[in-house]
Amino acid sequence: MTLLLGIDDAGRGPVLGPMILAGVLIESDEEQIIKNWGAKDSKLLTPKIRGEIKEKIEAQFKHHIETSSPKEIDKSTNLNYLEAIKTAKIINKLTKNLNEKVLVIVDCPSTNIESWSNDVQQLIENPEIVSLSCEHKADFNHPVVSAASIIAKERREDEMYKLRLELKKDFGSGYPADPKTKEFIAENFDKEEYKSLIRFSWNTVKKLIKAKESKQQKLF
Repeated sequence: MTLLLGIDDAGRGPVLGPMILAGVLIESDEEQIIKNWGAKDSKLLTPKIRGEIKEKIEAQFKHHIETSSPKEIDKSTNLNYLEAIKTAKIINKLTKNLNEKVLVIVDCPSTNIESWSNDVQQLIENPEIVSLSCEHKADFNHPVVSAASIIAKERREDEMYKLRLELKKDFGSGYPADPKTKEFIAENFDKEEYKSLIRFSWNTVKKLIKAKESKQQKLF
């Protein structure tokens, strides 16, 4: 029986909060179970349905989550490579001590599938049992990647919920186009208590910092 490992991310694009990667390991004939639950790309599910499916996946299948904080993202010179590192960590964690072949299907974040696949391949600790397939729209085409998409999205939502409670702020979805997010960043990007939430390497924030510096220079 072939083992399948699906991997997907959530929160790659936002200017606020962490990026989450999740992996789900199943036997190939168990994909139908996930399909029957209604698993699909997490963006196509309501929060209620997504939460219910996530509970079932976590209860039945081996899975692993890797989190990248805003600070870690800012320190990385290449987001694609950071994601390759996290993808390899999931593969290494879930295939450790296995003796059977594993087909790993990843929803590729890069436009250059071949180059990104090579980056991941170089970081795999047991390549002799791993067959790597990186694809675009894998979360739409493969139930096991849909499962990973759901786990990642749910963890991202949980993290953002906790941050809203902790900081007592409604900063919206965290995406740069969200009016609430824009307003929050404009008012708080230079406040110490919110620095761990913000990705300062995003252009949205860089422009605000530049505008503030320019304004200060004009005052002197």
